[in-house]
Amino acid sequence: MRQAGTVLPFEHILTFALNRYPGALLLESELERKKGIYVYKLELLTSSGIVRELKINAGNSELIKDELDD
Repeated sequence: MRQAGTVLPFEHILTFALNRYPGALLLESELERKKGIYVYKLELLTSSGIVRELKINAGNSELIKDELDD
């Protein structure tokens, strides 16, 4: 997938997420396919102690969802 250009390198996606939440720690990551596109699902622990769930398009790093994790 990565070689075919359909999925960006995970490092690129992680950098995007950490720029959104400086000082955050990655708790969990997952690559899934939804409605024909690949999506990275990340759980971050922010520097203020809040867990955020981000869904990011793996092909273009577009933010799909950013919400508090239950």
